[in-house]
Amino acid sequence: MPRTLQKLTNRENLLSQGVTLLMQQGYHGTGLKEILDAVQIPKGSFYNYFGSKENFAAEAIQHYINPFIDQLSGHLQNPGNDALSALQCYFNELITELEKADYKGGCLLGNLMGEIGDTSDLCKKSLQSAVHRYRNLLQDSLLKAQQEGTVRTDKTAEDMADLLVNMWQGALLRMKIEQSSAPLKQCCENLLGDFFKA
Repeated sequence: MPRTLQKLTNRENLLSQGVTLLMQQGYHGTGLKEILDAVQIPKGSFYNYFGSKENFAAEAIQHYINPFIDQLSGHLQNPGNDALSALQCYFNELITELEKADYKGGCLLGNLMGEIGDTSDLCKKSLQSAVHRYRNLLQDSLLKAQQEGTVRTDKTAEDMADLLVNMWQGALLRMKIEQSSAPLKQCCENLLGDFFKA
């Protein structure tokens, strides 16, 4: 494998393994050696890729949110879905995935917000960026749903997207302590199935 491609593969493997461990153990509970051992990369090489654990966590945050943005975009681009149905399908998929995982993990963004959101400026900026990217896609979806006549227009798409992100994050925390998808379903039913509807 060419050296540049190997370096990219190693970087991706480090980020993927890092996301898994950060989800399971948190920032402070995850050691660099553990990540490196899992992907069989020598310790000294880590700093060639990321420079520091804090830089690594900031990049892992973006690595984590990308598949969610791609997944939601896929639903929105499905010609068989209107925007509100796309949102409902997307969140139903997330709920099913969380049920299969026995409610473990929750959301890396929410977990890290609580753990290091006010102690690491670099990670705080990465968390803000990830949340805003996600919220902006939800906002675009809700704006499209407003144009399609399925979502109310007396509230802005931005306000509704913020409310959805905030309630979903809270529902994920409750899911973890309740060991139930009920808070997630309640969030979606109350917002997407009722409050947001035209």
